[in-house]
Amino acid sequence: MVTGIVLAAGRSTRMGGGPNKQFIELSDKPLIWYALTAFEQCRAVTEIIIVRQPDYADAARRIAGDFKKVTAFVDGGVERQNSVWNGLEKATGDIVAVHDGARPLVTPALIEATIASARQHGTGIAATKVVDTIKEAAPDKTVTRTVDRTKLWAVQTPQTVRTDLLRQAYRQVLGQGIIVTDEAAAVELLGQPVHLVETPFLNLKVTTPSDLATVEALLQARR
Repeated sequence: MVTGIVLAAGRSTRMGGGPNKQFIELSDKPLIWYALTAFEQCRAVTEIIIVRQPDYADAARRIAGDFKKVTAFVDGGVERQNSVWNGLEKATGDIVAVHDGARPLVTPALIEATIASARQHGTGIAATKVVDTIKEAAPDKTVTRTVDRTKLWAVQTPQTVRTDLLRQAYRQVLGQGIIVTDEAAAVELLGQPVHLVETPFLNLKVTTPSDLATVEALLQARR
């Protein structure tokens, strides 16, 4: 069994206030609806847990009415790791795929690929190779060195991990008061290998208002 945990509890500070970005409408559907659709259509996923703020409990339930696999709702926490942990407490699958509700371009095929990696290696983290030249700079914006980009990857979601491994990783993180930005970092702290799954398309996360127009155009192109 595979549990999808879809995160929709962020405060969306870079969106300029207003509703949580996961609930902003895009082509007459809330942003999170697109991610939920991909998880619903992925045959390997058996259940979906939505993490949202209490203020959005009713909105999340209305959206979930379109999806048979949504089985639970949980409150978001102070940090991402707290939100994921709340979802993990409800997860019944032996594999868990954690996804940002603000990444609407995810596909069932990508979710499936990360699940396959997690079954084989314990982890399957969506990522893309860095193609830009990367500079390291001092506080005054003076370049100190050029980083070798051939070894660099930009990590995205879904981040899919064996459930027991992810629980172990987050118990350590939460127990020691460590802040991590994603599931991969939590697993790394255990000294366990983390396997990447290359994303073959633009898996954009909506962060600023300008991202909405880009995502809408890409969704229209897919159709």
